[in-house]
This record gives sequence, C-alpha cells and structure tokens, in this order.
Amino acid sequence: MTDLAAEFFLNVWSFALIILFFGGSIFVHELGHFLAARRRGLRVERFSIGFGPKIVAWTRDGVEYRISWIPLGGYVALPQLADMRGIEGEASTKSEELPPISYASKIIVSVMGAVFNVLFAVALSFVIWQFGRPTTDMQTTTQIGFVVQTLELTDGTEVTSPAKYAGLQVGDTITAIDGKKVDDWSSLLQTLVSGSGRDEYGQPKTLLTIDRDGQSMQVEVYPRVTGEDNLRKIGITPAEPLIIGRTKENSPAALADLKPGDILTAVDGRRFHSRYQLQAYFEANRDREFRFKLERNGESIERLIRPVEVQTSTDGAKAITIGAAFAYPRKIIHPTPWEQIKDNFVIMYRVLGGLINPKSDLGIGHMSGPPGIARILYETAQVDIRLVIWITIIINVNLAIFNLLPIPVLDGGHMLFATIGKLRGRALPHSFVAAAQSTFIILLFSLLIYVSYKDIGRWFRDSQDERDYQTNTIEPVFEKSVDPETTE
Repeated sequence: MTDLAAEFFLNVWSFALIILFFGGSIFVHELGHFLAARRRGLRVERFSIGFGPKIVAWTRDGVEYRISWIPLGGYVALPQLADMRGIEGEASTKSEELPPISYASKIIVSVMGAVFNVLFAVALSFVIWQFGRPTTDMQTTTQIGFVVQTLELTDGTEVTSPAKYAGLQVGDTITAIDGKKVDDWSSLLQTLVSGSGRDEYGQPKTLLTIDRDGQSMQVEVYPRVTGEDNLRKIGITPAEPLIIGRTKENSPAALADLKPGDILTAVDGRRFHSRYQLQAYFEANRDREFRFKLERNGESIERLIRPVEVQTSTDGAKAITIGAAFAYPRKIIHPTPWEQIKDNFVIMYRVLGGLINPKSDLGIGHMSGPPGIARILYETAQVDIRLVIWITIIINVNLAIFNLLPIPVLDGGHMLFATIGKLRGRALPHSFVAAAQSTFIILLFSLLIYVSYKDIGRWFRDSQDERDYQTNTIEPVFEKSVDPETTE
C-alpha cells in the first residue's frame, strides 16, 4: 500500500509540474504579446491558454480571459494585428472596422512573445546555474566508449557499423562533426542526426574531427539510416567510469569481495572505457581468469576473477559475467546562463537546418509535439525538478525560435506581412492575409496532429519495449560452487 501511495503522489507531482512549466511557458509567451499590445494601445479581445471551446472564462477591463479545451498552445486575440478568427473565434469588432496600427506596433507586439520566452529561459538558467543540473559522465563526454561491430538495418540485415568501417577506436574523443563543435553526447547525437552531408552517390556522409592520443585528425564516416525512427547512426556508445554498484549473491564478483563504490581501473593491465567494451573482452576470452585492478577508498587492490556463463533471458540466452552491476553515478554541473542559452540556440539552429535541408534525413515526423514534450517533462519530473527546469529552458528557446519563423499564423508571419506592407507603402489586401492565415491554420493544426500522433506512437512503442525487456530479462542465478581464486 505504501508503494502504491508513493507512486500515486509521484504521478500527481509529475502532472502538476507538466501543467506548471509547460502551461507556464505558453502563458509567458502570450503574456509578452498581451503586455506589449496594452502598452501600444491595441484592442485586446481575448487571452486564452489553449484553443477551442472554453473550460472557464471571465471578463475584466473588456478582455475575456479563458482556459480552453485543446492544450496545443494559446493565443491573444488582437484583431488589429491579424485576422485569426479561424483559430481564435469571432471577435466583437471586425479588424477592418478598427483603426490601423503602426508598423512599429506590429513588430513590437509580434516579437514580444518570443522575447518573453527568452527572458523566462534566462531566468530559469540562473536557477540551474545556482542549484546545478544532475547529469552523468556518460552524458557530458564525447569520448567513444565502445565501437559496435555491426548495425541492423530496418530490413533486418546486418552490416559492418560505419564507425568500425571508418576505423574509429575506443578512447577517441569527437570534438566536431562536419566542422561543428560538440561538447557533450547529446549535442553529438543531435548534430550527427541533423547532418546533411552526402557522397557522390547520394549516400549519407559526415566528417568527424577526433582527438586520438593527443593528436587531432579528421575521419570520414558514412552513417546508416536505420532504427525505429530512421535516423543516422554510426555505431558508437559513450565512455563511462566503471564503478561497481552491487554484486549478485554467490557471483564471482561477490566471492572476490568486490564492493559498491570500487572503481575498475584495469583488467589484465588494460584500461576499459565502457561496460560494453569489457563485456566484449569477456566474450572473446572465455574460460579463464582475469586480473582486475580496482581503486577502493583511494587504495589500489587486485583480484583474480573468472567470469561464468549464466542465463539472462527467458528465451535461454546466456552471457559471460562476473555478476556485478555497474553504477550510473550522478554529478551536478553548474553551466552559466550564457552557456545554457547559447547551447540551446545552437542545437535548435542545427536541428532546424536539418529539418529544412532536403539532403538531411530528418523529417517532420522527427519533431516533437505537446505529447512528446509532456512525456519528457513527466519522465524528468520523476527524477529531479532541476531536470524539469532544464527541459523548460529548452522548450522556451525552441518556442522563441519556432514562433519567429516567417510563416503565416506564427509571429514571424505577422512580422513578414507587416514588413511587406511597409515596403510596398500600403498594407496587404485583407482578403489575401485572411486567406493565407486560414490556409496555414489548417496546415499548422495538421502538423500538430501529425507530430502528436508520432509522439504517441513512440511512447507506446517504447513502453512496449520496456515491458518486453522486463518480461524477458531474468536475474542470473549463480551456483554456490563458484569459488574463484582471490588475491590481494
């Protein structure tokens, strides 16, 4: 009962944070428009969080404030700025009956939504700077911890991994991709998948700048587009510290007296950069003892351990193991507000460039809509509120950039129409603007529905994969007879 209660309150807490930070990001954006419009003397009809029919509404100083049923954003109804009746509903006064507003007012009111999102992101970045952001060594590195030998393509065939084919090595540190600097594993992956390089045959191509033993070199790699989401992959995993988390009863690790917190520094005199590299070494050298060198409380110790083969899956699959689970120790980093905002703008720019570049393998289906954002917030809320704040910074930077795109319906579209009208000396015909807005309203909502559908599909797929993993994986059982020779 206690576990159920804890899970219930954790879910309530997670949903509350979604409403607070996702809803807050939308509110901040619309607040920027609202305050600028009031400051510039524009007619404000309505301030809505959400679209569609209202859940609750009240009127104050001639403005209707409401919360609506469709949680895909929000709007401030400004009939003097744009005819948005197709999405905002009918206004009490038609736009053509209201006095025109200046070009400066149109630009200021349109841009202030994005400005407020950036200001909100900056404010939150100071919180992260002060209290830190939880992360791991695997997330903050660009060093290769393991090179996968083969990749499975979408059709089920296996090919030599691009990293293996290109000669990438464990321990290589990737410093740039196609000339673009990468600072952590997240920026590495996002820069890789958004790449648009191709060879003379039209196949994906990327140029990695790597550091190997202190020497900088460039390596051409030919990614394969594969996986459930059809993204560019080369077959590498990040480096990680090998720290013992726990040992299984009667396992070789337990009998060798390995303890939580022990740091594995070498096996047979070799340094290992990841658990996958270590596992591959065990598989390639079966039926013998290995000399483990570990660090415990600042002191060096050695153990001779013989891994054993045990069943790890309900389908009978087995693995060579010492029976020790490695830990994922968290650490706290304190990036400056400038670093946080700059890094988010850079990644958003690269991903957006990949989306619009026909040579890239990114597509609209790779974008995230409200369900995808809510999922990320929900999952991070169950770990640490600081991660929720960090994700909210990313959301607000993305909202700012996306809304400034020169697309009708978006803020950038309003600015585009206003600028064209300014240059031609008279406003664009009302009928043209209304038709363009209506057309792009349909396209925008179609896009939101499509990416939301893809988000939900990914969520169900990942949940099913997790259930399958939990169902098929079994805890290995070690025989009591296992008694490896142990030396200090």
